[in-house]
Amino acid sequence: MLVIVELAGGPRRFRELQRAVDGISQRMLTLTVRRLERDGLVLRTVYPTVPAQVDYRLTGTGASLTHLVKALAEWSLAHRDGIVQARQEYDRAHPGHGIR
Repeated sequence: MLVIVELAGGPRRFRELQRAVDGISQRMLTLTVRRLERDGLVLRTVYPTVPAQVDYRLTGTGASLTHLVKALAEWSLAHRDGIVQARQEYDRAHPGHGIR
């Protein structure tokens, strides 16, 4: 979802995406953009330069998804405190559960 939100602002290069999606590893971002490309949501363009430049952009299908993803992101931000509180209460009630 974070990659889709970032690409909603326009084409991005891999490193720009990696910086924007805080905490994602190179491997996980590579898998994510490949899956999004396979699903027809992201278009990967390789430019014949040295070194090769690659950018990622949303396809029409991907762009049609952005309003839903943004709504979910806004919902999660609006309910973040309640979710944190629910997690803390659950953790206190279920010590050693191992869910993180």
